[in-house]
Amino acid sequence: MSQLKIAVVGGGNIGSSLAFDCALRGQHVVVIEKDEASCQQSRERMLETASYAPLFSPLAKGRRPDEMLANVVWSTDLQTLSDRDFVVENIPENIELKQALYLRMAEFIAPHAVLAANTSCIPITKLGSFHGRSEQVIGVHFMNPVYMKHTVEVIVGLNTSEQTRDRCLEMLTLLGKKSVVVKDGPGFVSNRISHLFMNEAAFAIQDGIAKPADVDAIFKECFGHKMGPLETADLIGVDTVVNSLDVLYQTFQDSKYRVCPLMRSMVDAGHLGRKAGKGFYTY
Repeated sequence: MSQLKIAVVGGGNIGSSLAFDCALRGQHVVVIEKDEASCQQSRERMLETASYAPLFSPLAKGRRPDEMLANVVWSTDLQTLSDRDFVVENIPENIELKQALYLRMAEFIAPHAVLAANTSCIPITKLGSFHGRSEQVIGVHFMNPVYMKHTVEVIVGLNTSEQTRDRCLEMLTLLGKKSVVVKDGPGFVSNRISHLFMNEAAFAIQDGIAKPADVDAIFKECFGHKMGPLETADLIGVDTVVNSLDVLYQTFQDSKYRVCPLMRSMVDAGHLGRKAGKGFYTY
């Protein structure tokens, strides 16, 4: 199984990054979007990534952007899922949207396929309950930018079958990824911890304790982190961070997950981070 047929459902920041990484490794990828305008936006994101990827990835060196994307096609038709081995869902962190999508995808996804939820915080078992064959559903948390990250968090739901887990790990190995397997739970390990980290950093800004660059400098220069918490929030998208914290708060009913009011105001103002040109920083 060296050649995979992959579908990425939702070509936003992380979805486009994932599709690019798969294409860079010679895999055939279909990016499924809600409309033609979204398909074009996804293509533009990937072309932009391809333009600077040679600076960071040996796989991209000496290759033209159009050459790197030769194995990618875009579609608005879920029927294209029918021959895919590996389907990765990347739509926004909204449980109603995901439920509607999973119900629709169940009509087309082949019984042998792995349906991977690249969700931030919604439990995999919950997402599996929306799919006719919950044993097919597993969580795979890709980090952004995907082509520069060599390890993923894999989340096994209560109904995820051993066959799905094993096939998923095999496919990830073919994509050059190491896997850390964890049990299901809201936020899993990475986001259950990292979103508290970003949220508390936002509270430090709101309380006037420090400027964003100073907060991030402490974590980069004192602790050796590659990115600070506020840079990370801008990269992920402040709206995505807020939505994920809302899921954690609703699920745990624990006040430690309450969203910093500053971040909610930033979302209302459209200051969503890198994708909007402004967040905690200006781009």
